[in-house]
Amino acid sequence: MRLVRFRGGGGGAWVGVLDGDMIAPLAGVATLAELLALPVARIRELCLATGPGPVPLAAAGLLAPVDGRTEVWAAGVTYERSRDARVLESEHEADVYERVYAAERPELFFKSAAWRVVGPGGRVSARADSQVDVPEPELAVVLNCAGEVVGYTICNDMSSRSIEGQNPLYLPQAKIYLGGCALGPAIRPAWEVPDPYDLAIEMTIGRGGAVAWSGRTSTSGLRRRIPELAGYLFREDEFPAGVVLSTGTCLVPDLPFTLQAGDEIRITIDPIGELVNHVVRGKAAVGAPAC
Repeated sequence: MRLVRFRGGGGGAWVGVLDGDMIAPLAGVATLAELLALPVARIRELCLATGPGPVPLAAAGLLAPVDGRTEVWAAGVTYERSRDARVLESEHEADVYERVYAAERPELFFKSAAWRVVGPGGRVSARADSQVDVPEPELAVVLNCAGEVVGYTICNDMSSRSIEGQNPLYLPQAKIYLGGCALGPAIRPAWEVPDPYDLAIEMTIGRGGAVAWSGRTSTSGLRRRIPELAGYLFREDEFPAGVVLSTGTCLVPDLPFTLQAGDEIRITIDPIGELVNHVVRGKAAVGAPAC
């Protein structure tokens, strides 16, 4: 069972449960944000009592599993490999990453508003003013308004290594921009994932019909536990429409690797699925929404 947002007949966005190759719309729930305002027990009831009119997956377009006022946040330097990569790329203050890796308080930062998130098959962007850009494949935790774990999805936390490397205070510019965050393809409910610290993560970057980079790892290397990260996020903030919290990466291509326009990024986390996105450079190529 997977929770999905999809585009059905008439072009509207719907919320449903994907089981096999059919999507059953949820009864009485219009958005995922509305669903994440409920207790986990009630969400589970709704998932098991879907409405009429199942839709074939082949006839539906999957959308990013986030909407409304739900925000996307992220954690940094949660794996040893991530710490080492940040230290290596940093031109100044490299020890800040070593300190935060060992500190009691985790690094948490805002990543994206729901409207800016890219879905399965969509275009992610390397900033036009950056020289070294990479995807960061991450397990993302979907939390309801009370901070309870509803499920898990995949996040592609696009990052400019060159901008963050110039100065850690440039982190928002390195991380938060149009085309800088992709989620999907679905949300696997927490009650179907017995151990989130034993999930295989794979990423392949295709270029010109060949593999430009590939790697495999596991969430077993996650230094910060999910309740710890969620606890700090909710400590002095509220998320009435829930929140998606990406937990950090340990698959970082070695320097000087950088993404190029036309690359295809494939991220797989069992048992969630596979998130595929295509790379463009700059917001004009993403296709900015009309203001």
